[in-house]
Amino acid sequence: MTEATPRGPLAGVRVLDLSRVLAGPYCTTQLYELGAEVLKVEQPGHGDDTRAFPPFLNGESVYFASINRGKRSIALDLRVENDRKVFDALLAKADVLVENFRPGVMEKLGYGWEAVHARHPSLIYAAISGFGQTGPYRDLPAYDLVVQALGGMISINGPEGGPPVRLGISLADLGAGLFAALGVVSALFERKTSGVGRLVDISMLDCQTLLLESALVRQFASGDTQKPTGSRHPVITPFDVFQTQDAPIAIACANDRLFATLAQALGHPELAADERFASLFARFGYHVELKAALEKALAAKPAAAWIATLQAAGVPCAPVQDMAAVVNDPQLVARNMFVEVDDPEMGKLKMSGNAVKISGYPDPTTRPPAPNLDEARADVLTEIGATPESPRDRVRDGPRNPVW
Repeated sequence: MTEATPRGPLAGVRVLDLSRVLAGPYCTTQLYELGAEVLKVEQPGHGDDTRAFPPFLNGESVYFASINRGKRSIALDLRVENDRKVFDALLAKADVLVENFRPGVMEKLGYGWEAVHARHPSLIYAAISGFGQTGPYRDLPAYDLVVQALGGMISINGPEGGPPVRLGISLADLGAGLFAALGVVSALFERKTSGVGRLVDISMLDCQTLLLESALVRQFASGDTQKPTGSRHPVITPFDVFQTQDAPIAIACANDRLFATLAQALGHPELAADERFASLFARFGYHVELKAALEKALAAKPAAAWIATLQAAGVPCAPVQDMAAVVNDPQLVARNMFVEVDDPEMGKLKMSGNAVKISGYPDPTTRPPAPNLDEARADVLTEIGATPESPRDRVRDGPRNPVW
């Protein structure tokens, strides 16, 4: 890829990233992957909280590196006049501002939506928060755990008959970041016609609710309140994890034809003729009995043998892979979903790639590293017409002021 080759369809879009931890940085990472230039504005002295999150290599956070690769960093304290001048100059050149402070914080700093929009009417302003800019929960603090609990996600996750459990990933944060990126891209598209910037108001709770899928549909339609169902689908059967001779495998049959194919491949075609299992609705009522019958058949062979048999028959199935297997999965490797970063402090790192493959744009196997705190200071100040001092090399350095 040459310098003249745009990285993606958002080439030329300048993003000011005031966010920290996960939802906001995840949003701006997606925008970076789509070609945008992202300048991360961090608090002097310590920067983004995730710089202190494990795991560490040579004293640096791999977690921070994974969700901030390719960005630049400048440290600014928006309560300090000289730093405000820098930020104002950056706003004048930016296309997008992303922040994930609690509602009201940016207003107190003088950089709320109304104030910024009045000065920069074409700027797109994305505000990500736990509960959004309106509503009775607006001012409450929130983390992923709180939103998963309040939004019902925890109530439907966990072993069947057991206690509810938080998902093993920060889905509320990640979902909000993705929806924020979608909102920003939509606002950029609309701006081509109107010339007007928009406020993209993203609530983690709103986004979590949109991810509830059939649990929400069934609640509205029938009043059926979903409880934890383990790995099985709450309606479709068989759609679950089943034990074989040596290991569990996932089998998903969402219609009667696939179930008949499964029964045949297992060597038990009579299961498809059994009136308890003859239709999707019937199987749902007898899912306990069906699972017992399927696991009795599956006990005859090891998981690898069944995967080969079922895949050959066209039955959707998969081994239950742990993370060690996932990072070596040939499909993910072939899709360039694990890229390499050559970090000056930590050396060679592996991390997730870009899931959005767009024809005409490259999908390189490497990414630039995440920035040290404030390392782009000299370049940024030059770009906005201030006389820079030398950039800070380490996270622990204190603030410096440009000469205007």
